[in-house]
Amino acid sequence: MYQNLEQCILDLEKNGQLIRIHEEVDPDLEMAALHMKVHAAGGPALLFENVKGSNFRAISNLFGTIERSKFIFRQTWELTQNVVALRNDPMSALKHPFQHLRTGLAASKALPSKRSSHSHNLQEIQITDLPLIKHWPDDGGAFVTLPQVYSEDPDKPGMMNANLGMYRVQLSGNDYELNKEIGLHYQIHRGIGVHQAKSSKRGTPLKVSIFIGGPPAHTLAAVMPLPEGLSELTFAGLLSGRRFRYSYEEGYCISHDADFVITGEIHPEETKPEGPFGDHLGYYSLTHPFPLMRVHKVYAKPNAIWPFTVVGRPPQEDTAFGDLIHELTGDAIKQEIPGVKEVHAVDAAGVHPLLFAIGSERYTPYQKVKQPAELLTIANRILGTGQVSLAKYLFITAEDSLPLDTHKEVEFLSYILERIDLQRDIHFQTNTTIDTLDYSGTGLNTGSKVVIAAYGDKKRDLCNDVPENLKYLLGFENPRFVMPGVVAIEGSAFSTYEQAQKELLQFNEAIKSKGTIPTCPMIILCDDSEFVSKTISNFLWVTFTRSNPSHDIYGVNGYYENKHWACDNLIIDARTKPHHAPPLIADPQVEMNIERFFTKGGSLEGSVDK
Repeated sequence: MYQNLEQCILDLEKNGQLIRIHEEVDPDLEMAALHMKVHAAGGPALLFENVKGSNFRAISNLFGTIERSKFIFRQTWELTQNVVALRNDPMSALKHPFQHLRTGLAASKALPSKRSSHSHNLQEIQITDLPLIKHWPDDGGAFVTLPQVYSEDPDKPGMMNANLGMYRVQLSGNDYELNKEIGLHYQIHRGIGVHQAKSSKRGTPLKVSIFIGGPPAHTLAAVMPLPEGLSELTFAGLLSGRRFRYSYEEGYCISHDADFVITGEIHPEETKPEGPFGDHLGYYSLTHPFPLMRVHKVYAKPNAIWPFTVVGRPPQEDTAFGDLIHELTGDAIKQEIPGVKEVHAVDAAGVHPLLFAIGSERYTPYQKVKQPAELLTIANRILGTGQVSLAKYLFITAEDSLPLDTHKEVEFLSYILERIDLQRDIHFQTNTTIDTLDYSGTGLNTGSKVVIAAYGDKKRDLCNDVPENLKYLLGFENPRFVMPGVVAIEGSAFSTYEQAQKELLQFNEAIKSKGTIPTCPMIILCDDSEFVSKTISNFLWVTFTRSNPSHDIYGVNGYYENKHWACDNLIIDARTKPHHAPPLIADPQVEMNIERFFTKGGSLEGSVDK
């Protein structure tokens, strides 16, 4: 059990899971580029010992693989799982009190511990002393990517009603006054957003503390979806095997375990432009007004280490984070929604845009024709629950005679496409909320959703090549087979939705003139069909991040009956639209520059396969 980040680093190094980079590295793009190259190769954690412009070291890829993450928490993993499970199912403690005695004691010993305000051993520094890491070429400045942002409820002050969340922090750039102002990006429904709303109602500023580093458990605690009543600070103590130690200075909470602490205030109605920032969908999140934090003080431990990660098109380090959280919490959504057997936020599609789910179907046991009924009830519950409510596409079915696994994406989607009734099984929700970072909708946070609920006997065999009827269509070129039942085809560059509707009408007529295509229920209209068809990841990413269901789903022979939309073949227009955010593209010069670390004598020689 690690008392600090340094102990974790030494342990990983001893076990061959960390490499020290001795050469000077530029925090402007180079550090991020090295991280991404090593992460993509499944490589080790990286300790940057010579960061240009800063006296502090930095570490990345700490949680780069699920195996390394579980190794870090190996001594407290099982006990932490038991405590989380106990919070999900408290009745089990009453039924088996002696079995859970150790678990309860562990939880009570993990409660935060208040210390003297003079015992934290921190020195005061400035923002400009930190490793100011810029990750992508068009980022607005330097960002903290693994922060632990702490705020307290103004109505119920104190540690046990506090929120510890991971909200991105912009340290430099834009209109921020360096060393005096930083930006915080979060949604109003998050814990800190609720706290800020209460403070604003009172007309008082919200005091905020940002912790960076410390035991790895503290970083994980900031992103954990914990059961009601189990605080992030208690979880941090539980997983680290040591109580979260803190004190207050001038009304600000100070973590005694963090490597760095930034304190400051958010004043009512005070915002500044934040972003752009390369985000987890694989695009930039653009510049928008977000809360401004006036910096009070910045602290660092002696020999402090700055942890960071790089956010971009999946898979990235946060993919392992997600897997780790899933293993620790179990499938918590099953506890919350009766009938749910599995919900999978598809990482390759940027997590939030696409959900695959398995539910139960018990409403129509005696009908000759099996059809979705209970599945629709479950789908509505899923789209109204927590983070999964941000999804745009939900594909849901029920197991019949065959076991299903939503993580086997091709098999699962093929199962649905074999059974979908295109006149019955497509259900839209329009003018609703989507992920703030998703620019495929009609505005910030606004877009649409579609539920595709298919259940019953197999209706069709799926094509395993491009059907003849999709070849040689005037104005639509280069059809490519993607997976069973799915074909990608190129259209002209998107201009306006009015023009798109005309083009899709032509597309529809061109297909109809050649006859029906029952074996190909899904057609993807795209900019580059060769790219889309190259890998399943490319197909999932392009299709579900570049489309807004209400505006971009069309159909061959599409029609309405009693306000329900139906078609013979589903067409998703996944072309890039003018209002979309630009995709993340690495700087080729930086990519060339970092090769020096991998050549003979470089710190990373032999760390990745050429």
